[in-house]
Amino acid sequence: MMREWTILGAGALGCTFAALLNEQQRPVSLILSERHRRHFNPAFEFIALNERRRLVSPHYRFADQAAATECLLVMTKAYQVLPALKNLHNLPRHVPVILLHNGMGVAAQVTDLLPHNPLLAGVTSHGALREGPWQIRHTGKGETWLGPLNEQGKAFSHLLAPLSAALGHAEWSEDILSLQHRKLAINAVINPLTACHHIRNGQLAEPRFADVLTQLCEEVHSVLSRLGETDTPEQYQRRLNSVIELTATNYSSMHQDLAHGRPTEIDYITGYLLKHAGDLPVPVCQQLYNEVKKLGG
Repeated sequence: MMREWTILGAGALGCTFAALLNEQQRPVSLILSERHRRHFNPAFEFIALNERRRLVSPHYRFADQAAATECLLVMTKAYQVLPALKNLHNLPRHVPVILLHNGMGVAAQVTDLLPHNPLLAGVTSHGALREGPWQIRHTGKGETWLGPLNEQGKAFSHLLAPLSAALGHAEWSEDILSLQHRKLAINAVINPLTACHHIRNGQLAEPRFADVLTQLCEEVHSVLSRLGETDTPEQYQRRLNSVIELTATNYSSMHQDLAHGRPTEIDYITGYLLKHAGDLPVPVCQQLYNEVKKLGG
């Protein structure tokens, strides 16, 4: 029986998952980066959806303590996944590793890096925000899906029960790639547009964005169709509009990254689509990619 969840990536969403698991009396540890090693790392304040505040005290660990890991949730930024996993030199071979980052294009490299570990991928639509140092706000509840990335990963659907109890929803999908594509299709519209225009998600519903949304949706849909996805343009558009509405007051992660001078995940979102577009014309995707890069992302 697994005793402890270890989360790699103590960002807003990683801390939110830690707080929700902790609330179910599940032991949780957060792996912090080396720069925290000589500091006192306090409990963090978690602000729940109902505004209730509480202090959460996970175990704090560092990369050289990876031998104690029983299940690893990887919740770093996409570009941090490989460097962070490479630091876990003594991660046991039997430990399941769940990739729960934004964007795509990392899984194949992780498979090469950890050929023996059970590997799973997940998508989640929970939202979270860092309000201050050691202060995390849960901004939205959503669905979470897990599925296997390799043969060994297929034996770990039992991880869903504790996750579902903590998160309110968690389900298994043998075709997790398709769900990742779906999420990418939403992110590839909302993230770069809100980041470039310095707006909240809901403002994309304003008439001034109607034309660019239409063309961007056509481009994204055409690339995903080439990758084997079977959604109609109408189904995709409906899902996108629904997410824009549900997250209307939120700032996207890419907007937040640019606003705080951090690198973005554009290479793993729009960049992934550009890489797989082949000879399909994707001028709006290309323009947004260039614009986010120019802004420092």
